[in-house]
Amino acid sequence: MINTKIYKAVYELAEKLMKAAAKDDRATFETLYAELQAICIEHENTDKDHPEQWETLADFAEELEDALALYEKALAKATAMDSKDHLSSIGFSMAMLQVELGQTDAAVQSLQQAQESARRIEDGDLKVEIDELLEQLTAGKPVV
Repeated sequence: MINTKIYKAVYELAEKLMKAAAKDDRATFETLYAELQAICIEHENTDKDHPEQWETLADFAEELEDALALYEKALAKATAMDSKDHLSSIGFSMAMLQVELGQTDAAVQSLQQAQESARRIEDGDLKVEIDELLEQLTAGKPVV
């Protein structure tokens, strides 16, 4: 379980990051991203480390390769905790980036792992998104 204080800080930073991005306020976005990154680094490999903070950091990373590396870190932490919800959402997010980077085989693999984890979660919408994207990729259909 994520520490409540850290969860609130991460959630509030995520909201502010979305607002800064929507306003195209680069300076504020970079400052907020640095704050989020500092939280992740401060708690890395402590009892307060959690995949959610790394997943959120990855969500706002501007370079696809950087985001993918952060999702991989979040995935490792979710695997260690056996957090099916995080394994599913991180796997789906990774697959979306892998598709964007032209890494279809890797995306299929990420989705298959996410699909396996999603069997034991309650988020029906995420399950459908995973299934639909996996079906598109394995059928060779273009991803929209």
